[in-house]
Amino acid sequence: MDDTGTVVAFWAMAIMTVGSALMVGAVRNLIHAVIFLVLSFLGVAGLYITLSADFVGVVQILIYSGAISILVIFAIVLTPRAGRDNSETSMLVPGVVIAGLVATMLSYAAIETDWNISSREGFEETAQAIGEALLDKYILPFEVAGALMLVAMLGAIIIVRAEGAESETVEVEEVEE
Repeated sequence: MDDTGTVVAFWAMAIMTVGSALMVGAVRNLIHAVIFLVLSFLGVAGLYITLSADFVGVVQILIYSGAISILVIFAIVLTPRAGRDNSETSMLVPGVVIAGLVATMLSYAAIETDWNISSREGFEETAQAIGEALLDKYILPFEVAGALMLVAMLGAIIIVRAEGAESETVEVEEVEE
């Protein structure tokens, strides 16, 4: 990480990641919190890529920025409006105290650790080898996992539509009475 551009990109990603992670807890709107969470996930992926861990960075984008964020958005959308108001809680003070203790311990560990920097070469790229393995040797498990995820998604959509149709029927019957 001797290149000036890489160092600048690393610090920009680090600031973006920490800032958006702090905003996740600071905003009152859950949709905005999810957007900041996605931004934080993308920042972590950028950090991995600047540290020559290209495969982990791509997996971070696919799994966390994509799948986990979609799952959180589905959970928010499917939760009744009254259950997601993000109101004040009695756990605010203990949460802030615990977060402060964790931040203090991490800062102490980062400052007091003797960081021996080795002069070895960067990591070799692994994404191409893993991609070739997934599409050659492990094609069957890869396809089965994809089909399983598709069936799970379709099942979730069918369940939600069935519950939505039942609630609409109950509302229509109540209005008619």
